[in-house]
Amino acid sequence: MTVRLTELSGPGPSRTAPVPDDALWAGLVRVEQRVRRAVADRRAVDPQPDDPYRGQYLTPEAAEDLLASPPDALAAAVDAAHLPPPPAATRLGRLAAGHALDALDTELLLVAMAPDLDARFEPLYGYLNDDLTRRRPTVGLALQLCGLHPAGPGRFRLAPAAPLVARGLVEITEAERPLLTRVLRVPDRVTAHLLGDDALDARLLGLVRQEPAAATEDGGATGTGAEPVTGAVTGAFTGAFTGQGADGHATDGTDSATGTDTGTDTDADAAVDAAAGPELTRRVADAVATGGGPVYLREKGGDAASVAVDALTATGRRALVVDLAGLLAAPDPARVRRALTTEAGLGASGIVLGPVDLLEPGRPERARLLHELCAAAAGVPLVLHGRTGWDPLWSRESPVPFVVGPAPVRVRAAQWQRALAEAAGALGAPGAAVRTPDAHTLAEVAASCRLGAAQVRRAADVAVRTAAVDGRPVSAHHVRAAVRAQNGAALELLARRIEPAVGWDDLVLPDTALRQLRELSLRARHREQVLGQWGMRPGGGRGRGVIALFAGESGTGKTMSAEVVAADLGLDLYVVDLSTVVDKYVGETEKNLERIFAEASEVNAVLLFDEADAIFGRRSQVKDAHDRHANIESAYLLQRMESFDGIAVLTTNLRSNLDEAFTRRLDVIAEFPLPGEQQRLALWNTCLGTRLPRDAALDLELCARRFELSGGSIRACAVTAAYLAAESGRPLGMAQIASAVLQEYRKLGRLVVEGEFEPWLPDVRGGAGRDG
Repeated sequence: MTVRLTELSGPGPSRTAPVPDDALWAGLVRVEQRVRRAVADRRAVDPQPDDPYRGQYLTPEAAEDLLASPPDALAAAVDAAHLPPPPAATRLGRLAAGHALDALDTELLLVAMAPDLDARFEPLYGYLNDDLTRRRPTVGLALQLCGLHPAGPGRFRLAPAAPLVARGLVEITEAERPLLTRVLRVPDRVTAHLLGDDALDARLLGLVRQEPAAATEDGGATGTGAEPVTGAVTGAFTGAFTGQGADGHATDGTDSATGTDTGTDTDADAAVDAAAGPELTRRVADAVATGGGPVYLREKGGDAASVAVDALTATGRRALVVDLAGLLAAPDPARVRRALTTEAGLGASGIVLGPVDLLEPGRPERARLLHELCAAAAGVPLVLHGRTGWDPLWSRESPVPFVVGPAPVRVRAAQWQRALAEAAGALGAPGAAVRTPDAHTLAEVAASCRLGAAQVRRAADVAVRTAAVDGRPVSAHHVRAAVRAQNGAALELLARRIEPAVGWDDLVLPDTALRQLRELSLRARHREQVLGQWGMRPGGGRGRGVIALFAGESGTGKTMSAEVVAADLGLDLYVVDLSTVVDKYVGETEKNLERIFAEASEVNAVLLFDEADAIFGRRSQVKDAHDRHANIESAYLLQRMESFDGIAVLTTNLRSNLDEAFTRRLDVIAEFPLPGEQQRLALWNTCLGTRLPRDAALDLELCARRFELSGGSIRACAVTAAYLAAESGRPLGMAQIASAVLQEYRKLGRLVVEGEFEPWLPDVRGGAGRDG
């Protein structure tokens, strides 16, 4: 191999190259000078420096020369350990400071990275390695170029636990070779970072997203706990939504500035929930800034991931939010873990990881992965979150724990307002120019729906784009539909999803039942304020759910009423299919119910248990194993319903069959009696609608007086009569109504009294579908 010194006699790497960091440039020049000196030294003692096959064979004379050369002769006359550190303002300086690299570590990094910055170093390294195929520096060559003895303590700078290798800045390949002949390489992402590229490592795409928090008007970081609130929204949040008077002072016993409780209530949950705002963000940021280990945020109705992002931003770091499910499913999780910790160190970032609920107790390999990640992230801010308690198997160090309750309604509404403006801006329209729902509507959406910051942004984007397609301003309908679109599909495997299509005007019920339904809607809308801010349900691990019982005979409107309540709250209705719940094997029913409750807590919806007495039945005296199992099942349901944070409706035809313990835990009980005459008349008019042609002789008052039917039966009769009218080609008349009622009587097994069907009995017997 022929190497001429003229190859390095020029001015060095071209100053026209896009190298923005002078410290990097200066380091590369130093490496070039050492390589020039090493090449010259090698040529001075090489008997055949111009041999084209040099490095491919070893002559006896060359072997004798190697044995005769003392090890000290391999060291270059340079002392890299006494070089000044790179300037702190440069990328190389920040990298060195962030990874605890001294001057010698930095020089070793530059030696390893030189071929990635200047291709001339490849053949030169091959020459110095005495091997044409090894065109990157080996461990021995890197030590030589930095003036270190190959058997001295300097080699430990490239040990697995040393910062360069442990932090992923340098990789040592070809592990099967002796240490000194192993090859050094710098990952492409590290090189790109030092050259000014801040793009995410390609190995992390799809698994990690960067979440820089937006800046407030005063330049500070924002997020779940520190959202700026505009004057329009603030003014609309007085009274019921904020608990503040017109003067801005809190009226609910909390400090309006910090969100902390100013009263004497010492209940732990209430105190934690009150801190779910700027104060909690500050405390988490303080824990992150200590750098002493991981932080764990346990969710109790709050958005822990957003709190983690805000806290990291408050400490001057960007957040790398990791999809734990994707990490667990990755083909090579260890490779992703190394890339993640390296990326975090490059960009002065913190890692947000969760939910740790995915680390199932029966999957020890998953717990081991998290344990390894926590160990690898030593020195990198790591914030984990989940709903379960912390398991010591997950990390060698115990984390600093926090509990995250829901953010105040005013904060969540401000998130909506800002997200809608940002989404409008992304479509090319200034946020201020886009008409959005008023502040009161956004406050209602925020109060009835629980969404994380990322979900709010996605929902706002959907709402703005849908409104643009419709050619209308963003309305409450667009926002609520976008919220429902954020619901996952997992619950649909266990329950039937109904998108509400009815409203209060469609209900025909006694005033008492209507008041009870409106009370249910009211409780669902204001539960965060009453149960969270005011702490009206303290202790006992009780959740913030709202549970209602609809009791009445079949067909009296229980399911439809649940749909109306869901529509009023802007939520979907999920009807639980008991056939997928009840199981003959002991313990399986409880597992199925737990899956339903767990999935329901992940969506914004109303959960309906139809014919609930089948699973919420009365406990009995234990006479056999079946009774014991039934009682255990009931006891589980009692505990689970108390901790449920969602909205659930139970329906039953026989209220007396429900256990009294369930009844005590219900928030609302609505009775659905059979309709009276006036209600039946209203039902006939409602069910027949306005588009179905009616005969002038149609007497609905007579139908309401003569046929004592439930609302469900009246609806069925109306549909049947409409089919008969369509077949006859005439407007709907009494004969079709009478024929439809007769069919319904037979379905119900009721006695048919001919007097009830006079004077239409001949038409009914002859086929009302052919003769109106």
